[in-house]
Order: sequence, then C-alpha cells, then structure tokens
Amino acid sequence: MSLRLFAERGYDAVSISMIAEEIGITKGALYRHFVSKQEIYDKILEKMTELDAERAQEDNVPVETKEAQADSYENRSFHEFCCFAVNQFDFWTNNEFAVAFRKMLMLEQYKSPEKMKQYQEMICEGPVKYSEDLLSAMIKEDKLNDKAKALGARNLALELYAPLFLMIQLYDGGADRSELHEQLNEIIGAYEKRYK
Repeated sequence: MSLRLFAERGYDAVSISMIAEEIGITKGALYRHFVSKQEIYDKILEKMTELDAERAQEDNVPVETKEAQADSYENRSFHEFCCFAVNQFDFWTNNEFAVAFRKMLMLEQYKSPEKMKQYQEMICEGPVKYSEDLLSAMIKEDKLNDKAKALGARNLALELYAPLFLMIQLYDGGADRSELHEQLNEIIGAYEKRYK
C-alpha cells in the first residue's frame, strides 16, 4: 500500500497518516511496526532486492554482483541470459510490485543524490554492469563469436539493454504489452544469433 502511494504521489508527498489510513490502521499501530517513513521505504527496497534475486534464480543467472560472487559468473548460458532479458521486460511491466517500484524510483530519482544512485543501481547502470560482467565471462570462456569479442562486453551489454529499457518506456506510454514483448523477443533473438 505504501509503495503504491509513493509511486503515485512521491515519497515527500506521502505522510505516515496517509499510509496508516490506506492500510486501515491507526498511525500509532503503524509506528509499532515501523519507526519512520524512511524505514518503510527501506523495506520496499529490500523487498525489491529479494524479488530481483528470485527472478535471477528462476532464469539461472547470477544473483549477486561479480564482486560479491565471481564464481557464479562462470559457465553461464548465453541463451539463458538472452531469455532472462526478455523475462525482465515481463517482470518490470507485469509484476504489480515491480511496476510500482519502478515508477516510484522514476519519480524520486531527481530529488536527492541518494535516490538517483538507487535508480541508477536498480534500473539503469546496475543492470548494464551486471550484463557486462556476464558477457565478459562468456567472452573469456569463448562462448561468443569474434564479432562479439571485437565489440566488447560493455557495448554488448548496452546493445542488449537498450531495447529492453525502450520497450519498458513504451509500455509506460500506453503501448500494448504483448506486442512489445513479441518485438523485444524478436530483437533479442536476433541479438543472440548475431553473437553466438
């Protein structure tokens, strides 16, 4: 409930009283569970991190960053990783929590350096860096062709992530989700053929 309010109105515009009213409890009862609005926000970030980890496990890609768990980046399938990219579109546009979370961060990113950093880590640079690390490992393991090696892991990551990010933005603008899914699936399929 609080995530939906943050996504619709912005963090600063939502009060503890509004959250309590939305949930149907008293402000005092809410304070027995959370000491502040910031704690609620932090719990939302934790929940999103958990959901993101579950998604990665479902698609057989690493959960942690390369710095945290380098060995999990070895022996990964390029095909599974490409499928993961398409599945990410479905997750970020179809999962109610993920949709509201993404909208909340989009609203909040310009309000403080901390929230901009969160937006970058979870929506922009973080996924690109994650993709770059995975693709770098695949290049080292000789799983990608010479064209991919010449382009380099960073550019491969950007090429993969750009249509995913664009399709999410088009969905937010009202485009049909199933059509966007099919278009993205074709684009990522061509990407996979080009570099394997």
